[in-house]
Amino acid sequence: MIDLIKETENAGEIGIMGHIRPDGDCVGSCLSLYNYLNNVYEGKGKRIRVYLEEPSGIYSYLKGYNEIDSSFDFCRLDVCFALDCSTPDRLGDGQRMFAEAARTICVDHHISNTGFADANHIEPQSSSTAEILATMYLDEYMDAEVAKALFTGIVHDSGVFQYSCMSRRSFEIVGRLCDYDFDRAAIIDETFYEKTYVQNQILGRTLLESIIFMDGKCIAGFVSRKVMDFYKVEPKDLDGIVNQLRVTKGVEVAIFMYELHALEYKVSMRSNGRVDVARIADFFGGGGHVRAAGCTINGTVYDVLNNVSAQIEKQLKEE
Repeated sequence: MIDLIKETENAGEIGIMGHIRPDGDCVGSCLSLYNYLNNVYEGKGKRIRVYLEEPSGIYSYLKGYNEIDSSFDFCRLDVCFALDCSTPDRLGDGQRMFAEAARTICVDHHISNTGFADANHIEPQSSSTAEILATMYLDEYMDAEVAKALFTGIVHDSGVFQYSCMSRRSFEIVGRLCDYDFDRAAIIDETFYEKTYVQNQILGRTLLESIIFMDGKCIAGFVSRKVMDFYKVEPKDLDGIVNQLRVTKGVEVAIFMYELHALEYKVSMRSNGRVDVARIADFFGGGGHVRAAGCTINGTVYDVLNNVSAQIEKQLKEE
């Protein structure tokens, strides 16, 4: 177990980073550590900063959200944390700063993470990076703001506690977080379920135009750049579509693709158990978890779907 205080006690400049296109676990983990270390070193003159691509405004209730540095102005860091990030290239514009830090630490739960920092703590069986961090924090430096951020991370990466990655330990940690005073129902409703009207429109359009194949075992949805421009949406507005596809009766794997650039697609996959989508994502240079993974693939939308489908079929035949 990494001793967070021992690792940072002699550091003046501390950086905290997460993966590109930060989700709830990434944002929650980074801001939980930010608030925790600020509690540990209050009044001791340390400079602690979070570097992330600009997260969705739905997380603005978290303390430290407005202090997030999305410009990635270079700073020589004494210690740099990579949280919820499986490979250094997924740090995006923070990769150079991480590489040149005097000491690097990675805390993650992606099965594809082989350990790229000076110190690594990787638990693929954990529901989220937030869950792992919760085991590292000392009670004396915990408060409602740290708990709120951890709760957010666990909620988002566990699909509100419904995925198989939720273990007894996961629920025990959530139980302890509930001892702190914050609105848990509001976090779940406003950050996981609530959608804007435009988000519901593009969700509806994707469902309407989705296709089901492989004898009903797979479903796929696709959003082109042209459609995104028409609705004036960004990738973060497409969160949740793949999960809605997944709950289609009889489906084993849901695939959602959106166009990043010409002949380049971001692919998100969700499995109901029979298929390990992390293996598929890894095959295409991505990563994730057994039931939730993603990657970027070049080609036409038909090329992408055919290539992913071939990997799904291969696994189903292995049974």
